[in-house]
Amino acid sequence: MTEYGRGRGSEPWHPEDPLYGDQGWTGHQTQQGQAPYGGDQQQYPQEQQYPQEPQYQQQPQQPQPQYPQHPQYVEQQHQGYAPQQPVYDSQGWDTGQGQYMGAVQTDPYVAADAYASQPIPVYPGDAPDLYTTEDAYPPPQPPGRRHLEPEPVEEVDEESEDSFFAGGGGGGGRGDDDGDGDEPGGGRRSGRSKGGKPKKRSGTACLLAAVVIIGVVGGGGYYGYSYLKARFGAAEDFAGEGTDEMVDVEIPKGAGLGQMGRILKDAGVVASAQAFVDAANANPKGKSIQPGVYPMKKKMSGAAAVALMIDPSKLNVITIGEGWRNAKVYEAIDKKLGKPEGTTRDIAQRDAKNLGLPAWAGNNPKLIDPLEGFLYPARYDLSKDSTPESLLKQMVKNATDKYTELGIETKAKELGLENPLQVVTVASLVNAEGKNHEDFRKMSEVVYNRLKKTNDVTNQKIEFDSTYNYIKGKSDINFSIKEARALDHPYNTHYVKGLPPGPIGNPGADALSATLNPDHGGWMFFVSVDGDKTTFTKTYEEHQTLVAEFLERQKQKNGG
Repeated sequence: MTEYGRGRGSEPWHPEDPLYGDQGWTGHQTQQGQAPYGGDQQQYPQEQQYPQEPQYQQQPQQPQPQYPQHPQYVEQQHQGYAPQQPVYDSQGWDTGQGQYMGAVQTDPYVAADAYASQPIPVYPGDAPDLYTTEDAYPPPQPPGRRHLEPEPVEEVDEESEDSFFAGGGGGGGRGDDDGDGDEPGGGRRSGRSKGGKPKKRSGTACLLAAVVIIGVVGGGGYYGYSYLKARFGAAEDFAGEGTDEMVDVEIPKGAGLGQMGRILKDAGVVASAQAFVDAANANPKGKSIQPGVYPMKKKMSGAAAVALMIDPSKLNVITIGEGWRNAKVYEAIDKKLGKPEGTTRDIAQRDAKNLGLPAWAGNNPKLIDPLEGFLYPARYDLSKDSTPESLLKQMVKNATDKYTELGIETKAKELGLENPLQVVTVASLVNAEGKNHEDFRKMSEVVYNRLKKTNDVTNQKIEFDSTYNYIKGKSDINFSIKEARALDHPYNTHYVKGLPPGPIGNPGADALSATLNPDHGGWMFFVSVDGDKTTFTKTYEEHQTLVAEFLERQKQKNGG
């Protein structure tokens, strides 16, 4: 007998059989013939009955007889069963007659009842019939009634199932004392030890778990509160204009409001970056804050910090304007650093050669100031470590870097100039006389045309009023041309031919660019009749007409 208790057929009897699942069952198809296992199964008449005869006439060393309609396959005689060929009804389903029948062994010396209903076991001590025992599989059911019964769910004690607090157990044991005992197969369902004693919870484990839970919940609550406060609550802020303690705060170029706020917070100026950002967003000029160094008080409110920083005059910087003369730059440095008047000028004259001038600068003995033209116009951030020397060095470096970038050493020869210093000199004249980039380009054309040897109108004299004013340290537009032409000075272009020995100011980027790229319009003269717009002419006659108009306006303006 097999584990499932039936012979070779098209469908096993129990769903757990791997061959389970025949098709086409009909209600009348069930086990036919006798119930071989002694169960009270309903008998159905067979389609064809065969007279009951003794199944075997056992003779020594003779094969077993077979039924004509039911050929049997004799397999391994010592196993005690012989498979029968399955029999199918008219609908093609197994009728159940092809069963595994234990070979009935009869005693050849004792008369056997051929029609005995009780089978004789093949061997003494044969395995019990699994279909008559307590663990027997149920008889086959029609396909319409077949279904897999769900496995019963074992009720588990909520207080003990795989509890973290159960002590000593490594297999998810239960920690209570009412376990149900061992399960089949050696596994234990309850948490009892093999000795029957209940497992005890570990006090250390409970304490550790409590600490972990409190830490997780507490930490999560703290960070959650911090997040909600930062996200939805009012930002932490100081009140008032701050303390008397001062600190320099440097805002780099390209910094946004958030970065500014973090820099101020780190310096102790504001209580939080968000307070500064909120105040800047609330101020119409809040996004116009410039980079630079700001002298600020500590513990300022966000609004007070923003109010200070939107005022450019509050920046701890010094700004050198385009065209400024060195004398004006020296005064600005002394004032910004709180130095006595003349301090920076004396340092410049004394240490000019040690401030980083290029090799082609400062060699002409007629120069009034070797640093003229090399204090590059820009904004310079100051700190508590700033000195006149450090500022002068930075300005000279910026100018030298700019001149190198423009390639003035090469451009000087292309423009017909003697050296790079003359390029800077022309740019300083252009910056002093012109008002915008368009003026600068035409102005540089005027300079180059007047320097030409073919110039028989001004005889190679530049005749720029700005050079006379440079000598006098003034910026007057009303002065006597007769006096200017009579002044013998190397910088006076009304008196000498050609360019002055050096620049008369510090040209900016526009003037430098225009000097390297003149207009080429053939301009020779210019005049600003109304003091605002500059008019350029090519002939002296046109120029004289404009000069007469300018003088008339000046006469009316002065009440004459």
